[in-house]
Amino acid sequence: MTSVTATKRSGPDDPHGGRSGPDGRGGRGGLGGRPRKAWRPGRPGPPRGKAFGDRAAWFLVLPALIPILILSVGPLLYGIALAFTDAQSGRTRSTQWIGTLNFQDLLHDTLFWDSFRIGLVWAVGVTVPQFLLALGLALLLNQNLRLRWLARALAIVPWAMPEVVVGIMWRLVYNPDAGILNETIRDLGLGDGRDWLTGLATALPAVILVGIWAGMPQTTVALLAGLQNTPRELHEAAALDGAGAWRRFRTVTWPAIRPIALAISALNLIWNVNSFALVYVLTSGGPGGRTRLPMLFAYEEAFRYGQFGYAAAMGCVMVAVISVLLALYLVGRLRGGEDR
Repeated sequence: MTSVTATKRSGPDDPHGGRSGPDGRGGRGGLGGRPRKAWRPGRPGPPRGKAFGDRAAWFLVLPALIPILILSVGPLLYGIALAFTDAQSGRTRSTQWIGTLNFQDLLHDTLFWDSFRIGLVWAVGVTVPQFLLALGLALLLNQNLRLRWLARALAIVPWAMPEVVVGIMWRLVYNPDAGILNETIRDLGLGDGRDWLTGLATALPAVILVGIWAGMPQTTVALLAGLQNTPRELHEAAALDGAGAWRRFRTVTWPAIRPIALAISALNLIWNVNSFALVYVLTSGGPGGRTRLPMLFAYEEAFRYGQFGYAAAMGCVMVAVISVLLALYLVGRLRGGEDR
């Protein structure tokens, strides 16, 4: 009886006793008299939980990442590799590695640099008027007008149409015999009209006009969203201070929509540099190469003349140009964020 009682009433120095230390708390004692944390079944440790979370995140990203790798990154890498070869059309023709020879030929290809110049004229000629007209339209649609909802719906119709459909429609408008543009000119007594898409002096301006019309709705919607997020209290306060319409626009409206304006303008410029379908349907690069954009030139080299390696080198140059424009845009956005 004495030994059993002594065992049940063991002191604090007994490692298997009922008390773990001088504080009198039960359980096995740890270092310095602190109780150890009890292990709970089914509770994973932090490293294992973090690894499981990382794997779950990758499983969620894979459905979107795999198509990008297959349909975008893969062809891009293949095109870059093709630019360093003499790949041409033909089943029996072997492909040889020629290094930078295609890029050296591009440096002396005046036709390519002419198309590059035309592409810059097209991109700037479409982006700048497109933004100015879209800004005016967005300011108009932001007013309390009757049937404003109908005007907003009609404003995005060109954006909803495929580029091929837009090109076919405007070819009918520019038709020299029965086009609505020439018919209007004749009815107004301004002349007999002209063939807008085949004239050396009118082809590029006519195509630029179509590009402005087709892309303006996207810019309008973006700017209108920025205008609607501008607090009306700021305009009312500026009006009470005696500010006119132009001063309110300069001090209130423009600072509010400036980030959106810069973003949509940069994206439109990148998109227009990379244009192909609209101009191809309208003129196919003619007349005399006056509307031959760089992407059209690369398309002709690849699928009309079978020079796949040379066309891939042109594509690499265009990818480099677009990457520079994108980098400038991202740097501007980051600096703008730091300034704010």
